[in-house]
Amino acid sequence: MTSLPGDSDSDGSTEEPPPVVCARCGATSEDPPLTWTFSVENGTRHYICDTCARANLRAIEGRLDSAWW
Repeated sequence: MTSLPGDSDSDGSTEEPPPVVCARCGATSEDPPLTWTFSVENGTRHYICDTCARANLRAIEGRLDSAWW
C-alpha cells in the first residue's frame, strides 16, 4: 500500500511527554524511575518519589485493605 505525500499517522512533531512530578514534594523526572510509586485516584495517576514514599511508608501501608495483610 502506498500513501500520499503528507498523508501519514505522524505529524512530524517530536513533542516529548511532560516530566512526571511527585504529588507530595514536587520533584520532577523525565521518566518515572523504577523506585517511584504511583496511585490512581479518581482516574488520575499520581506519582510519588522514592524519598516521599520511604518517609510515608506507614501511611501508605495503613490505607491497604486488611486482605493484603
